[in-house]
This record gives sequence, structure tokens and C-alpha cells, in this order.
Amino acid sequence: MSADFAPRVLLVDDEPKLLKALSEILHANGFVCRTATDGFEALRRLRETPPDILISDLRMPNMSGFELLAIIRRRFPQIAVIVISGEFIANVESSGLLMNAFFQKGAYTPEQLIATMHELYSQSPIRPALPKQTHAPLWINRRSEEYLLATCTECLRSFPIDKETPADGGLQSAQCPSCGTTISYVVDSNVLKLLESYKETL
Repeated sequence: MSADFAPRVLLVDDEPKLLKALSEILHANGFVCRTATDGFEALRRLRETPPDILISDLRMPNMSGFELLAIIRRRFPQIAVIVISGEFIANVESSGLLMNAFFQKGAYTPEQLIATMHELYSQSPIRPALPKQTHAPLWINRRSEEYLLATCTECLRSFPIDKETPADGGLQSAQCPSCGTTISYVVDSNVLKLLESYKETL
């Protein structure tokens, strides 16, 4: 397989050693790899050249894999998504996470990962696009409790939202100050609690 037609992969993880090791494995198996250390960097790379497959951790600083996957499924539904995380997910289909495959860190072999990637890549020309989500992801900046940030589903820039927005308060809307797009969102109390628990461990 020539480099021009090799499957393109974007690896997203905040652990440099894991990125390096996994990137070398994928290069050795004919994949063209780029890396990112968090969701923001991943989105910048996606705007440059969308990959065929994205492999992402869930727990990362700045923008977690949860927010990243939500944006990808809205803006880049054709990209196959594999999650490799230390989080335990018993049932991928009922987890609510927008991914094609899940591997728990330390509980899979490179051969299993490569086989799954080849399968997803072979399906990519006929894989139907998932329905676009109507709600933009909303999350708390882990370095502050003073405001919430929403990510615009069009320009992918983040902007603050009134921190007094009630949890589970129904459908809300806000206008992106960068491109003027009006986005709809819901503040999910379960997500906020999850992010707060993550912040306490940092």
C-alpha cells in the first residue's frame, strides 16, 4: 500500500509515551499517523486533513474525548472512531458514546486493534453517516468554575455561556461570537457531575 493511499489515522491522547508507541505500531502496519494531545489540537488537525480513523482517549485535559467525539459525529460523521481508554465501559452500544469500537487500556493486543482498524477502513466507503446531533456539547473549563464553555458546531471555536444556566433546564440557545451561528444545547447535570469528578482527580 503506497503512502498516498494508506489509511490516515489521528491519535489523540495526553500520554506522550503511549502516543509514540502506538504511532510506531500503526506506521509499521501501513497506516499514516498524526497525533494530538487533547481535543483542541485534534480539531485543528481535523480541519487540516480529516483522517479515515480517529483513535482517542476519553480522559484528557482542556477538551476531553467526550466533547471531541460529540463534535466529530456532528461535523465529520464519515470518520470511524475507536476509543482506547482506562474507563470501564461494559456495553459500547448502550454507553451513549459515539464510537465504532472500544478498547480498554492494557486489555487488548496490537493485533486486535489492527484487525479492527482494517475492518472499519474496509467499511468506510459504504458506512452510512450517523444522524447529525441537534445539541452542541457543553462543558466546564476544568481550570475555573466561573463559566461554562460551548463549542460552536460550525467554526469549532469555544465561547463562554452564562454559568447560571440551570442544569436539565431544557433546550437552550446561544450565538457564537466568532461566526454568528446560533447553536442549541442542553446542560446535562450528569455530564457536569462527571466533569467535576474528573477535575477533583487532577
